[in-house]
Amino acid sequence: MKSGATLNQRHSIDARQLPTFYPTHMHDGQFWEALGRAVASFGFLENVLARAIFAFTATTEYPEDKIEDEYNKWIIKLEKSLSDTLRPLIDTYQASVKNSGHPTPHDFDSLISDLIKVFEYRNVLCHGCWSAPDEKGESIPFYVRKSDKMKFEMPIDIRLLKNIQQAVSELIIAIIETVTTLGYQFPGSRGPGSEIWPRR
Repeated sequence: MKSGATLNQRHSIDARQLPTFYPTHMHDGQFWEALGRAVASFGFLENVLARAIFAFTATTEYPEDKIEDEYNKWIIKLEKSLSDTLRPLIDTYQASVKNSGHPTPHDFDSLISDLIKVFEYRNVLCHGCWSAPDEKGESIPFYVRKSDKMKFEMPIDIRLLKNIQQAVSELIIAIIETVTTLGYQFPGSRGPGSEIWPRR
């Protein structure tokens, strides 16, 4: 600070003058509902992937002399899947299915490809900072991808949010069916099929 310089005048924000629902006031309720439903669907997708990982790894057969070692690895894998985010869960799910000894589900490679495609929206929707909508109701969230520092540039509107939510819903069903079509009850459900881990 230069000699004789004075501090700038300090200011405070009068929160009483801010718009209702600040800082989300620039979008209407339908937009936030669509976004919330999409984000919640991603959370459910991650939960379903973790349960599917359990299903495929719990029904994998091992030689008698490797059971104890594989069991210890299994516990670690299950614990990790409880806290993993979407992309690691996709990778673990894919490996668990491939290594399970069960027949590969129909169109499994397409399912994994679709999961990876929809994953591209997950972090944007969950962590993006939303700009004001334009005259078409589109908004570009500020989000920079960690892996390559690429800035997200695609405008998003209610229609796209609903399409993303629907796509995630369909993927959830497809993942559940990779378990149930083997004759197993999907873990955590009350659906038909053989229980993988009987309830006590």
